[in-house]
Amino acid sequence: MLNLSEHHGDGTPGTYVRVRVDEIEAYHAELQSRPYKYFRPGLEDREWGVREMVVYDGFGNHIIFYRPLK
Repeated sequence: MLNLSEHHGDGTPGTYVRVRVDEIEAYHAELQSRPYKYFRPGLEDREWGVREMVVYDGFGNHIIFYRPLK
């Protein structure tokens, strides 16, 4: 569980948080199996050697789930 605060002084909207997930493909498949009409994150392999899935919340924060490719 990750709680992001919107209280003054705790951070700003638009913050990026990176979370390592060893089973990112399984987590991605779980999200894709849900009936979310507008929430369909993809997986991307980055040139710096990670696979990422970016999730956005209603306050413009980005939660980047990733795993190393090697």
